[in-house]
Amino acid sequence: TVITICETCKREGWADQNASETDGLKFAKLVEQISTKSEMVITRRHSCLMGCKNGCNVIIQDNNKLSYALGNFTPDIESAQALVSYATLHSESTNGQVPYRSWPEKVKGHFVARIPPIKRSSDT
Repeated sequence: TVITICETCKREGWADQNASETDGLKFAKLVEQISTKSEMVITRRHSCLMGCKNGCNVIIQDNNKLSYALGNFTPDIESAQALVSYATLHSESTNGQVPYRSWPEKVKGHFVARIPPIKRSSDT
């Protein structure tokens, strides 16, 4: 399972903080730090996932599985841990669906979209 993290996301009020890094970059670094402990989750950064209204946006994807867009995370260690835990559950599932009762608390309320896998005519 791949977590794509928007490194350019800025949460509301970011400019007022005089921060040297965007919230997305802070969050990306935290997620990468945690995901290195998992063989089932890969991370990559991307410049702008076009979810600017939400801030700290990510996409969770795997071949032939449901994909998910999530956003509005606080760039903190607890949110990063929850995201990597969810991505690990996603990787262990057969179709990308993770039972709600298994969701880490810090990912609840952050889902923006669920995207079905692309089925080509050659797929069975």
